[in-house]
Formats: sequence, C-alpha cells, structure tokens
Amino acid sequence: MDLKEQIKTEILPQHIAVIMDGNGRWAKKQGAMRVFGHRNAIQSVRETAEGCAELGVKFLTLYAFSTENWNRPAIEVEALMQLLVSTIRSETKTLTKNNIRLATIGDTSGLPKSCQKELAEAMEETKDNTRMTLTLALNYGGRWELVEAAKRIAQMAADGQIKPEQVSEQLINSLLATHDMPDPDLLIRTSGELRISNFLLWQLAYSEIYITDVLWPDFRKKDLHEAIIAYQQRERRFGKVLS
Repeated sequence: MDLKEQIKTEILPQHIAVIMDGNGRWAKKQGAMRVFGHRNAIQSVRETAEGCAELGVKFLTLYAFSTENWNRPAIEVEALMQLLVSTIRSETKTLTKNNIRLATIGDTSGLPKSCQKELAEAMEETKDNTRMTLTLALNYGGRWELVEAAKRIAQMAADGQIKPEQVSEQLINSLLATHDMPDPDLLIRTSGELRISNFLLWQLAYSEIYITDVLWPDFRKKDLHEAIIAYQQRERRFGKVLS
C-alpha cells in the first residue's frame, strides 16, 4: 500500500497551512545563490497544491512572503518579486484547469504594482473555481493582522458601533484576513525549524504541527502524504480530555 492509499479521506484536514522554509540552504548546497532555491521551489508549490486538491483538501495556505522578508538583501527581494509575477502568470491556467481558486492574505498594497496586477488578474480569472482555495500569504505577518483587527475594533468603539463587552472571539475572527476560511487543521513546516515565524498567530491555536527536515525545494507529494498520515494518527483534544 503506497502512502496515498493510507490516507483516510473521512478525517482529512480541511485546511493545511505551510511554512515553506529551506530555499536558501538548498541553494547553498548546490553552490548557488539563494534565488536559485526560490526558483526550484515552484515545483514544490505545484505538487503540494495538486496533491491537496487530489485528496479533497479544501484550503491550502502558503507563507510566501512575510513582512519580515523585506529585511533580506534588496537583490533577493527584487528577484523574489519578479519570480512571483512570472509564476502567477504561468500557473493561472493550471489553477483553472484544476478548478483551484487563488486568494491572498496580507498587505498586498505594499507589493510592486506588477505583482498587484498579476495577482488581481489571476484571482479574477479563478474566482469561480470551487475544488480548492489556494491562499498566498504575501507581505503578511500574524502580528500585523492582529493590529489591523484591533484598529478596526477601536474605530468601531469610537463610532459607537460596539461596547467593550461586545468584543468577542467571533468578532475578532470576522475581522481577520482569514475570516472566510476555517482555521488550519494542520501546519507543515519544512527544513526542521521549530517555530511558527509570525504566521497565523490567532488561527493556529489548536492546529496540529508537523515538522519535516526536508528542505522546501525537495518537498513532493509523498512528503505531503506523510504529513497528513502523521496528522491522522494524532488525537485532537482542543483543550479537552478525551476518554
């Protein structure tokens, strides 16, 4: 029995989030610049998206560019942005072919205009696709997201729309970038790092976390299947004691 056949479709995670880590280290092993790792990671994104869609996962969120990533060398950031534009342009037809909708979370207004244009066009072209939603976290940070929600709550209070006692988890949820999707059931982080790096800080409260030493450019469907199998072998308690 291969790995895919071991997956139980009745307890499939509906939302998988991925911290795609290890591109730079992968490139260094090849004796190449970091951007070489980013280019070779495109196949990993493609296989992960296709693998999730094939299984029936409804939401896949990829941490593509964090608010902290602007601190990287300018040449790397520029190369990343160019790669983002070219990848979106070349992959949109594949997304439509696979009935996958593209979405984003994060302050995309801070991205170059060329990136904003390609994203807007791809999201418009795929908006009616229903098989799975692929969300790219771009210029995103969990703390930024919570600050933005707090600002909106403060403004609502100042405008007399709500009272302090009306602030609830449900209200905060409704103001987050992920308000239209369930919280991740499973977080996958590649490259063996043991941190969540300011990613979906609110939403990961009860997510199962799976760490693999595989560097992101080497991540393939079999690695995705291994992560899901490990998830299905766990007992999810959500803070409760199960008998």
